[in-house]
Amino acid sequence: MRDPRLKKLAENLVGYSIDVQPGENVLIDMIGSERELVKCLVEEIGKRGGRPFVETSDRSVLRSLLMNGSKEQIELWAQLDLNRMKAMDAYIGIRAGENVNELANIPEDKMRMYQQVYVHPVHMEQRVKKTKWVILRYPNSSMAQLANINTEAFEDFYFDVCNLDYAKMEQAMLPLKALMERTDKVRIVSPGTDLRFSIKNIGAKLCSGHRNIPDGEVFSAPVRDSVEGTITYNTPSVYSGVTFENISFTFEKGRIVKAESSNTKRLNEVLDTDEGARYIGEFSLGFNPHILHPMKDTLFDEKIAGSLHFTPGQAYEETDNGNRSSVHWDLVLIQRPEYGGGEVYFDDVLIRKDGRFVIPELEPLNPENLT
Repeated sequence: MRDPRLKKLAENLVGYSIDVQPGENVLIDMIGSERELVKCLVEEIGKRGGRPFVETSDRSVLRSLLMNGSKEQIELWAQLDLNRMKAMDAYIGIRAGENVNELANIPEDKMRMYQQVYVHPVHMEQRVKKTKWVILRYPNSSMAQLANINTEAFEDFYFDVCNLDYAKMEQAMLPLKALMERTDKVRIVSPGTDLRFSIKNIGAKLCSGHRNIPDGEVFSAPVRDSVEGTITYNTPSVYSGVTFENISFTFEKGRIVKAESSNTKRLNEVLDTDEGARYIGEFSLGFNPHILHPMKDTLFDEKIAGSLHFTPGQAYEETDNGNRSSVHWDLVLIQRPEYGGGEVYFDDVLIRKDGRFVIPELEPLNPENLT
C-alpha cells in the first residue's frame, strides 16, 4: 500500500513547488534506487496535463565515470544533457544516494573539471536560471544514520519537514524580505565570528518550498568587496564527497584571504577552483522549525532553525552581486544557545539573538509560530 504521505508530497511538488501547467515538459531526475515517489510524480504531472520525463542514476556509477572519463567525454555529456535541459520547462531532482562520501578521493582536478564543464553550464546556467525547479532528498537508512536516529523515526521527521505548510511560512517571511531589501550594513557575531558586510541594493529572495524541499530561508548576497572579518562555521559540510569540519574564513575587501578546516589543504583547493570561489555569493537566514541539528546534508542543514549560511562562490540571479564561479557551497553557522549562541544586526539593530528573532515583525518566524 502506498504511503499517503508520499502522495501528498508528490501533490505538493507538482502542484505547489513547480506548478506544472498543461503541455509543460518536466524532467524527473532521480539519483538512487527509490521508485515509488517517481511513479507518484509521473502520475501527478500527467493529471495536470504535463509531460514527464525520467532520468535515473547512481553516485557509484558517477564516480566511475569521473575517474575514467576524459575532458572530451565530459564535454559531450554536458552538451547532450544541456540540449535536453533546454527542452524542459520544469525539473524535479530527487537525491536518495546511500553514501554521502561516494565521491570522496576523486582527484581535485577531475572534480574541478566536472564542476566547470558539466555542472555549471547544465545546472547553474540552464536549469537554475531557465526552468522551474525543485530539489529534495528521499529518506533512507543512510540519511537516518547521519541524523543519528532510526529509519522509522527519520521518515516521520522527513514527512513533517517536507509536508510543512509552506504557504503559511511564505506569509511570515514577507517582513524579513522587506527588511533585508532596505538594509545596508549587516554584522554577525558568534564564537569565533565577527563579520561585517553590506547588502545594500542587492535585494532578497524568500524560499518557501518552490525551489528546495525542505525549505525555510530568506537570502540575499553581500556587496562583493564589502566583507570584512572572520566567520567560523559550526556544522560539518560535505563537498565532492569530502567532509569538512571547523571551517573558518578571514576576509579582506570581500576576498577569503585565510581558510582553515579539518582538511585545510583540500579546502583551499576548492577555493582555488576559480577567482569567484574566494568571494561570497549568498547570505541567508534559516528558520525551518522542524530542523534543529546538522546531518551533513545541505538541503536540510541550511534551513536549520536559528541558523545562517554564508556561501563561497556563484551568486544567484535574483540577488546578484556580480560574483561568478563554478562553486556554490552553502556553509552553515547555527546560533541557538546549545551551539554557542550569537547575534545578527541589521544597520546596528539587533534582529536575531541566539537563533530567535527579537523584533515584532519577525517574531512569526520563530519556531512556535510556524508549526
